[in-house]
Amino acid sequence: MFRTRILRAFVAAALLSFAIAIPAQQLVNGYEPKWWKEAVVYQIYPRSFKDSNGDGIGDIPGIISKLDYLQKLGVNVIWLSPHYDSPNVDGGYDIRDYRKVMKDFGNMGDFDSLLAGIKQRHMRLIIDLVVNHTSDENKWFVESRSSKTNPYRDFYIWRPGHTAADGTRTPPNNYPSYFSGSAWTLDPRTNEYYLHYFAVKQPDLNWDEPKVRQEVYSLMRFWLDKGVDGFRMDVIPLISKPAGMPDLTPEQLQNPPNAYANGPRLPEYLHEMNREVLSKYDVMTVGEATGTTLAQTNSLVDDRRHELNMIFNFDAIKLGRPDFGPSVLGPWSLSQLKSIYDAHATVLTKHDWDTVFLSNHDNPRIVSTFGDDSPAMRVPSAKLFETMILTLRGTPFLYQGDELGMTDYPFKKLSDYNDIAIKNAYKDQVESGKVSAEAFLAGQAKVTRDNARTPMQWDSSPEAGFTTGDHPWLAVNPNYTEINAAAEEADPASVLNYVRALLKLRAGTLAFVYGDYKDLDPKNEKVYAYTRTLGGERYLVVENFGSSAQTYTLPDGLKAGTLLLSDIPSSHEAGVSTLNLGPWESRIYKQ
Repeated sequence: MFRTRILRAFVAAALLSFAIAIPAQQLVNGYEPKWWKEAVVYQIYPRSFKDSNGDGIGDIPGIISKLDYLQKLGVNVIWLSPHYDSPNVDGGYDIRDYRKVMKDFGNMGDFDSLLAGIKQRHMRLIIDLVVNHTSDENKWFVESRSSKTNPYRDFYIWRPGHTAADGTRTPPNNYPSYFSGSAWTLDPRTNEYYLHYFAVKQPDLNWDEPKVRQEVYSLMRFWLDKGVDGFRMDVIPLISKPAGMPDLTPEQLQNPPNAYANGPRLPEYLHEMNREVLSKYDVMTVGEATGTTLAQTNSLVDDRRHELNMIFNFDAIKLGRPDFGPSVLGPWSLSQLKSIYDAHATVLTKHDWDTVFLSNHDNPRIVSTFGDDSPAMRVPSAKLFETMILTLRGTPFLYQGDELGMTDYPFKKLSDYNDIAIKNAYKDQVESGKVSAEAFLAGQAKVTRDNARTPMQWDSSPEAGFTTGDHPWLAVNPNYTEINAAAEEADPASVLNYVRALLKLRAGTLAFVYGDYKDLDPKNEKVYAYTRTLGGERYLVVENFGSSAQTYTLPDGLKAGTLLLSDIPSSHEAGVSTLNLGPWESRIYKQ
C-alpha cells in the first residue's frame, strides 16, 4: 500500500510538471477551444428509446444495444434524461434516490456497462442533474415533513401561510405552479405549506441551507467519479428563490418564470458548485435556463466567472407560444427566428458559449412545429432544420428521432396522454369551465410534451421495433411503418443518411464551430442565408423556408461557391448568384 501511494504521488508530480511545461492553449478566432464546444449532443429519453425485455418501457440495456447506431450517426456526446430511482410522477424528474437506477431501466451494473460502451466508442455521456426539487418520497423530504424540529426540516421551504379570522388557510403567497394551481401545498403533518414550483409530489429544495448544497455536491462527485462527463442541469436558475418571496405583481404573473429565475444567491451557488466540484473534472455543463433572458446569459456562462459552460435559452424553441402554463401554437415568422440567432451573435461574447436546438423531451417534434410534416414535404423540411441546427453558432443538441424526421402523434382524447402537465391543465381549464374540452385538446395536441415521448421508431415490425411486448408505455405513432430507422437506413435520400453526411461535414469543419456568423438577408421571409467564416475559410448556408420553390438572388453580388451538400440530391447549382431553390431545400457551399 505504501509503495502504491509513493507511485501515485510520483505520477501526479510528473503530470503536474508536464502540465506546467505546456504553453497556454491557443485561441481559435478568439475562443478557447474545448471538446464540448466541438461536440454534437444526442438526447436520449430512456423510457422511449429501446425496450430490451418486452415490458413496454425503454431501458438501459436497450440503449446499449443501439450504441453502434449512435456511433455511426456521428454524434459524440449522449445526454441521458433522468435514469434515477423515481416514482415517475413527472417522467423521472421526481427523484427518490440520486444514487440508484430506476428499476424500470435496469440497475447500476447496467449503467456501468452503458458508460463503458460509450467510452469504448469514443463518445461521452452527460446525465441530468435535477436538484431544484426532489420526489416527496425522497428520504430527505420524508424526514423533513415528519416534524418541525427534524434535522432535515430546512432541506425544503416551509411556511405557515395565512389564517383568516374564520380559520380559513391560504398559501404564503400567490406563486403559481408550472403544472397549474398553487405552488404551495398544506401538509397536515405539521400544518405548514411547502413550496413546489412543479407537481405537488416535487417539493423544492432549500438551497439556502448549506447541508443541501453539500449533499448535492456529494452526489455530483458520485457520478463524476464513475466517469460521466458532465451534467445537463434541470431548471437550474430556479434554485435561488426571490428575496423574501413576496406576492408576484400582475405583470409578473403574466410570465412567472422570469420572476422565479436568477434569484439573488444564484451566482454564489453556481460559483461554489464550480469551485468544489466541477473545476476538479474535465466536464461539460449545460443549464436549462427557464426564465433567463439573452441579456442575462453571460452572467451564467462567461468563462471568467467559473460557473456554467452554456445554457439552453428558449427564445427559438418557444417561438409562437409562451414559456409558462397551457399554450397553443401561434403564428411566427422567419424574420423573427432569424432575429433570435442574430441577437445571440451580437450579445454573446468570445467568453460566452451558446447552444442551438429546436427539440427536447419537453417540446413537440421539430418538423411538425416549425416545418411541414405532410407526406410530400416532411423529408426536405426535416433535413432543412437539421442543416440549420448543425451549422449555426453553438453546441448543437439533437433529440432522439430528429435524425428520422419523426412527427407529432395524432392525439385526440385525454386518455391518449401521459403527461401530468396536460392532465393538471385539463382540470384547471376544462373542468372549471374556462374552455371547452374540444378547444383545449385541439390546442394541446400541437404543443404537448408527449409528442416527443412516443417510442422511437426502429423498424416496421409491431410497435415499431421499440418493444417485443404488446403494450408500450405510450402509444407508438401510427406512421412508424413509413418513418423508421430501418427504412431510412436503406434509402440513400432519407433524413437519416442526410444527417449522417451533415455530421461528417461538420466534424471536419471548424468554421461551423468557431467561425463568425453573418445573416446576409435578415428581413427576407422566405430564405435564410448566412455565412460562417473562420480565417480564410468561409461557408455559405442557404435555406428555403417554405413548401414552394423560390428563385433567390444572393445579396451584395455574392456568388455561391462549391456546393458541398444539399438536402435535394438533384441540386447542382454552383458559381452563380441566383439560386433556384426547391421546396424546403437547404444547401451548404464552400466559398
